Amino acid sequence: MVHGTGRRIRKATSAEGAGESGLAKLIELHALNSFGDMLITVALASTIFFSVPTGEARGRVSLYLLITMAPFALLAPVIGPLLDRLPHGRRAAMAMSMLARAVLAWTMAGVITGGGLALYPEALGVLVASKAYGVVRSVVVPRLLPSRLSLVKANSRVTLAGLLATGVAAGVGGLLHLIGPGWPLRGAFLVFVIGTLMAFHLPHAVDSAKGEQRALLHSEMHAEVHGGVHGGVHGARAPEDARAPKASLRTVGPSVILALRAMSALRWLVGFLVMFLAFLLRDEPIGGLRPTLALGLVALAAGTGNALGSVLGSWLRTRGSEATVTAMLLLATGATAAAALWYGVVTVVLVAGVAGVAASLGKLALDALIQRDVPEAVRTSAFARSETLLQLSWVAGGAVGILLPLNGVLGLSVAAGVVGLMLLWTVRTLFRVGLRRRPTAPRVA
Repeated sequence: MVHGTGRRIRKATSAEGAGESGLAKLIELHALNSFGDMLITVALASTIFFSVPTGEARGRVSLYLLITMAPFALLAPVIGPLLDRLPHGRRAAMAMSMLARAVLAWTMAGVITGGGLALYPEALGVLVASKAYGVVRSVVVPRLLPSRLSLVKANSRVTLAGLLATGVAAGVGGLLHLIGPGWPLRGAFLVFVIGTLMAFHLPHAVDSAKGEQRALLHSEMHAEVHGGVHGGVHGARAPEDARAPKASLRTVGPSVILALRAMSALRWLVGFLVMFLAFLLRDEPIGGLRPTLALGLVALAAGTGNALGSVLGSWLRTRGSEATVTAMLLLATGATAAAALWYGVVTVVLVAGVAGVAASLGKLALDALIQRDVPEAVRTSAFARSETLLQLSWVAGGAVGILLPLNGVLGLSVAAGVVGLMLLWTVRTLFRVGLRRRPTAPRVA
């Protein structure tokens, strides 16, 4: 039975040329990554979260989440250039992310019963390692893209594999928790050790940077600065390559910037809902439901929304992606405003599901625009920077969700206001940009 199931899984992941290109191995690695992350989530949610008083838990998580934002703030300007300068270390980077989580999972397994303060930095260390893996994975996918698959469809397939693995891991983690609170973490340790080895078995194309160039986050007209200022001061002519205008993320085209801005708002909303609803529903369950049941319904709605967005994304076309991501932001804004006006079980579950669909489908629309508008030479670098910005937005949303008072109407009103402002900005830009039918031709560094 196990052998037959394995063969069917391998056949599904290897379809449409994914086996030949090596994408199948990345899909399987991502499934393993999601499986391990879910085991850690089950262990922490069933011990730390429910064993510490709400006020104390919020204080601890708030402190360490704010501290954790510092590495993400450094990731934005550092990880992109680092990946550019170390283009041959992607497999090692993914393996190190897996190994770090394996060590942290084993360490937490020994102290989780006491629920000590040390668990919080370790748990957030797992979060940082997981987000770092996500950045590298987004960079790797274009390098393993089969000729018969679009980038959007490939990303959708990787995401679906992760969601399916998460669902299985939730059940396995629950069974392991029956043995003892540390056993899901020991299971995660084993999963991440296997993942570390699997990362090094990815194709060598993952570490190949042939023909790639850099896309920078800032725009500098070196012809004016170096030629006019430095040339006049130092009396020396600037080098030829220094006088050429460098590329920036803005030069990839206004459509990509529009989608990136909208997706940052959606990822901010997801981070906000995760943290805010986790503490709110624990302290003030809605509809008379038990906290675990209320949280379970919200988590189920969010997971279903993510899966639905990934399925819909496989049908997404690059034409009209600007309208797609704007529509997702509009949908999320409407659902959040409705939950604030008519706060209750149905609306809270609805906003969790809608946020899942919007974030998932919006991310695939952003991927489509990057694929369409960004030249292949800088596409990998653009993915690294956009993914880092989205992860930072998630952390910022989570911080706001923790710091706000535990009032459902107030919190959801604030969230609706934030995404509503971003929606107005996005719609204004959409009218100015329009729906582009041909890719832009941005400069490259």
